[in-house]
Amino acid sequence: MKQDSTKSNQSEALLQNMFELIRSHRAAFQQERPYQRAEWLFLSELFTFAGHTVTQGLMAIGETEWDWSGWYRLFSKKRFDYSKLTSITLRETVKEVPAEQPYVVGIDGMLVPRSSQKMPGTSWWKALGSAPFKPGLARAQRFVHLSWLTPVQAGYSRAIPLQMIAAFPEKAVAAEEKKRKDWEAGIEGLTWVRKELDAAGREGQWVLALVDGGFERVAAFWRQLPERTILLGRTARSRVLYSLPGEYSGCGRPRSYGERAPKPHEWLKQKSGWKTVAVKVRGREREMRYRVEGPYLREGLVEQPLFLIVVRGMDRKVNGRRIKRDPVFYLVSAIQVAESWVLPLPEEELLAWAWQRWELEVAHREMKSGLGLGEKQCWNPRSAVTSVQWSAWVYALLLLTGYRTWGLLQGPTPPARWWKGSGRWSFNTLWRAYRAALWGTRDFQAVCSLTMDNWQKKDAWLTALTNATVAAARS
Repeated sequence: MKQDSTKSNQSEALLQNMFELIRSHRAAFQQERPYQRAEWLFLSELFTFAGHTVTQGLMAIGETEWDWSGWYRLFSKKRFDYSKLTSITLRETVKEVPAEQPYVVGIDGMLVPRSSQKMPGTSWWKALGSAPFKPGLARAQRFVHLSWLTPVQAGYSRAIPLQMIAAFPEKAVAAEEKKRKDWEAGIEGLTWVRKELDAAGREGQWVLALVDGGFERVAAFWRQLPERTILLGRTARSRVLYSLPGEYSGCGRPRSYGERAPKPHEWLKQKSGWKTVAVKVRGREREMRYRVEGPYLREGLVEQPLFLIVVRGMDRKVNGRRIKRDPVFYLVSAIQVAESWVLPLPEEELLAWAWQRWELEVAHREMKSGLGLGEKQCWNPRSAVTSVQWSAWVYALLLLTGYRTWGLLQGPTPPARWWKGSGRWSFNTLWRAYRAALWGTRDFQAVCSLTMDNWQKKDAWLTALTNATVAAARS
């Protein structure tokens, strides 16, 4: 009885937080009717079991007798302001981060598979999942995914999308969005984050941006970073670095670079100077051997000193198998204190956050496989983009609701007796909790029994089971 009461309280809190978050975004919609349609489409995402198209969503909420064109115009016409919608979402996430801690974001490019050669924004890309030795081609749209990463607890974090910025190449089919490269979209996203934090009264709060090598290798990306922004990115093992130039003396132009520094992979040959730290990652302690070198200047980037972090490869056993992890190399922005260049954050904190960038890949999988991002049949130049942005926004609000209700670790108790649950709640657990709360049912109801030995009565048994299932659903 006490367990049922606890589940009921959790369900009420989950729904209350969800509807409060939805209502907080009312200002992004021009009129009340589009906002009400958006509310229903939001709920339809939870009850769509087939493809997450607009049609399937309308059928899930029982909207089958009326004209559907008004629902599609939510995406094809400017019924909501996407920039205002995402600004409100960011303001909601700011409430979860203390002002004295950095506001951590992750940036990564992602492909949204499409099947049409005429759909706005599509172009040819390397097919996802194709073999490395024989890559194929596929049509897709390119977006840059900007996410907020929740504060780390027990080595866990969550990537909650803030913006999906179209990054269509020059050869893509024409769309309303301008053509831009990944790094240009990334700079737009970081500039927007910095502006919104300042508007929210967080002028003194630093932004820590986590990126992969695709962004780090572009020198212009480093040069155009907004103020009070720290970049931590994985770099190439052969990156060319230089020491800072010495004090100027003599005639002629001052030197831009100092002596050439060893390449990142050359530090692996050094036997001394390594440090060891235990970093908690996804509930487990990871012992990491690393070294920090610098400050350095990157070739083509003399304005921003950087520090190099070298992490040695790690060997560990999992279920009797030895798993080898290759060494990795990171570059991080240096900040100036007095007249010296220092690390922007403690070394252990930087290493811990470097691991969390993988949460963006987790979000990609959940948005595509779990929420059907890119499945809506919206084909005009505007809706081909806004439908993708809509799905990412729905996913963000669902996750943010779960985070506000349970935190990262205190999710609902698993209904199965043979499984105690993982270190944190999963997206499937969140999905099941929403459905259970909205349907007003328990997580599991026994409507199935074991097959009888008397196979002559099989037809009667199946009929009884079907009737019990229908009766349980109606109740």
